Amino acid sequence: MIAVNYTNLRENMKSYMDMVSDDYETMIITRKNNKNIVMLSEEAYNNLIENAYIMGNKANYDWLMESKAQLERGEIVTGSLIEDVLDE
Repeated sequence: MIAVNYTNLRENMKSYMDMVSDDYETMIITRKNNKNIVMLSEEAYNNLIENAYIMGNKANYDWLMESKAQLERGEIVTGSLIEDVLDE
C-alpha cells in the first residue's frame, strides 16, 4: 500500500495511476482533516465487490465453504470440457 499526499499525487498523477493499475498497488491519498481517499484499480474494485457479495450472502458463503471442504477431502470429479460439450 502506498500513501501519498494530494499535492504529490497531482504532480505525479500518471506514474501513481500506473502503479495502481499495473502493479496492483492500493493507494491512500492523504488529505486535511483525515478526509483520505483510497485509489485502487478497476480490477481490484470489481474483485472486492464480488467478494463482498459472495461473502455477504449466507447461502453463497455456505455453498462455497462446502465446496472447499469437498476439495480438501479429495471429493472431486475431473473431466474434459471438450468431452462434456461433445457428450450433450
